[in-house]
Amino acid sequence: MRRRPLLATPALLLAPLLPAPAAAQQARPLSDRDRADVARAEAWLNRLTSLKARFVQIAQNGASAEGTGWIVRPGRMRFEYDPPEPLLLVASYGQFFYFDRQLKQATTLPIGATPLGILLRDDLRLSGDVTVSRVERGGGLLRITLFRTGKPAEGSLTLVFGQDPVELKQWAVVDAQGQETRVSLFQTEFGGRFPSILFDFNDPRFREDLGIP
Repeated sequence: MRRRPLLATPALLLAPLLPAPAAAQQARPLSDRDRADVARAEAWLNRLTSLKARFVQIAQNGASAEGTGWIVRPGRMRFEYDPPEPLLLVASYGQFFYFDRQLKQATTLPIGATPLGILLRDDLRLSGDVTVSRVERGGGLLRITLFRTGKPAEGSLTLVFGQDPVELKQWAVVDAQGQETRVSLFQTEFGGRFPSILFDFNDPRFREDLGIP
């Protein structure tokens, strides 16, 4: 049954909001090389204007789902799951909109209260209210793990980049209960222009599914 694995989908949004205790992470001291690689990743993210990609989401139990995602920086994102999954995630106007067409349920959260909101910031900095706890390299990939400064027990976000060239390939969210949700991007297209209705909560299709006249 494919419905159950996607119950992990809100981990993409809600990891910082879960109250269950988790072992506090320890930020490792960063080497000069680590800081240089973090700066390269940060610079790449700040140059990113838009992308469209296919994605595969892997839940903690290994079950998977696919779909198409769009990101337009700053502030906008859409992740639409392939049928039969009825899930849709839209970020715009400072809010994340999470919609289950099958249940006809919608959840709205401030972008700043979610881990993926980090990717949508206008002036993105992997410092300050964000702490980089680990930098790892291997297999041509650069992995940067971070958490909200002062709140390591809430969960973490790991961004995975190709190293040459630097390019976002994957991210993983670990929530406060230690459950991981991993999203890998492929067939990625950068710099495209997309219709604004993709990121519009007032899309008539949403209103019809929710029974709003």
